[in-house]
Amino acid sequence: MHPETNFANMIERIKELLLFGEDSADEKEVIEVIKNGVTFRGAKLWILVIAVFVASLGLNTNSAAVIIGAMLISPLMGPIIGMGLGVGIYDFDLLRRSWRNYIIATIFSVLTATVYFLITPLAEAQSELLARTSPTIYDVFIAICGGLAGIIALSSRSQRTGNAIPGVAIATALMPPLCTVGFGIATANWSYAAGALYLFLINTIFIAGSTFVGAVFIMKFKKTAFIDPNREKSVKRMIISVALVTIIPSVLLTIGMVRENYFEQRVNRFIQHELHFPMTQVVSHRSDFDSHSFSVVLIGNELDSTTIQIARARLPFYKLDDVDMQVIQGKNGSESDEFRELLLADSKELHQAEGIIAQQQVRIGELETDLKSFTDAMQLAPQLLRELKVLYPTVMSITAARGSSAAEAEMKEVTIALVVVDGSMQYDEQERLTLWLKQRTNDPDLHVIYESVSL
Repeated sequence: MHPETNFANMIERIKELLLFGEDSADEKEVIEVIKNGVTFRGAKLWILVIAVFVASLGLNTNSAAVIIGAMLISPLMGPIIGMGLGVGIYDFDLLRRSWRNYIIATIFSVLTATVYFLITPLAEAQSELLARTSPTIYDVFIAICGGLAGIIALSSRSQRTGNAIPGVAIATALMPPLCTVGFGIATANWSYAAGALYLFLINTIFIAGSTFVGAVFIMKFKKTAFIDPNREKSVKRMIISVALVTIIPSVLLTIGMVRENYFEQRVNRFIQHELHFPMTQVVSHRSDFDSHSFSVVLIGNELDSTTIQIARARLPFYKLDDVDMQVIQGKNGSESDEFRELLLADSKELHQAEGIIAQQQVRIGELETDLKSFTDAMQLAPQLLRELKVLYPTVMSITAARGSSAAEAEMKEVTIALVVVDGSMQYDEQERLTLWLKQRTNDPDLHVIYESVSL
């Protein structure tokens, strides 16, 4: 067969694979689903407020799992997708409704987060929170991919109820930036608030833009209103202009981040290759991209000035020509004070890490104890059945499991045993058997349930 024919067949096959076919949902049904998700009132607004509290708790305690849970709860995606679809199909009523509810949701979210961070005793910014203060071009790409995935999933019968929509909610992360804005306002840290608000705007604009692209060019939804070509061109120019204005700062921030990472890598390579001596160890180092400098703390045999000068002369080979290097070796005087300060800072970080590890170990111990209690309950049943068969031949089976017992305000974990007997068992006999089981298992709180069956 001719190569061109093979290539044409392959292209046709790929097209068939990419077509929605029977999985494609009805266009009117998709639009109706999106319209229903736009409005914020009643239960949906309460859910949003609760999701903000959950996300704020997650950011405050640096818990990624809690933050992910809040993103799954949050209904913030609805009006953003509604705005993108409204522009795409020229449904300006949908656009207005989406915009109005988007503003309502944003205001409620920021106010709720601000109130939380005003009353919380934990005022320190954790890493999960700091990650939302410096958006980059990568956040733009995430929002674009998330928006496309969202509109495609909503247009598919099989994916609409699958894990695509929750995945988009997690990936695009709309809730944490708004909570970080609340943190910035509550602590008067306006740079954090501005950075997080910018990240939220990036997600909003590019999720809506991707929805527009998906609705118009991929799903080819019909326009609900006639619009003249000149106005259509002006709408498209406006969309492109807003996207460009939004994307430029993120590109600049990304360039700065990449340059800083590249600087850190060069410093690390220099230290690894040029400050490696048999009797001298590098304790720590700190680099500052803004001032183009780095400091190194050494212990062991002190290096003489000639050795340090030779190392400094090697800086240009690592593209660190204009970088200032400071070597701290614990000598007398000011360098000794600086040496102690850096060691103290490293010791503090180590102490914090050890504290986190200790907390994790305690949690692991608790989980191991819980697991052992369930495992012991599972292993208990076969042992008891063999002994019960001798004492009570009518006992057919016994099931043991861990559960919880609640009585008024008291709740505790208990072991529950279900005893199945052939025929009936007298009450006094049940009491004797229950007493024997409690003594045998050394568990005075054991709950025994009897079930009679007849073969």
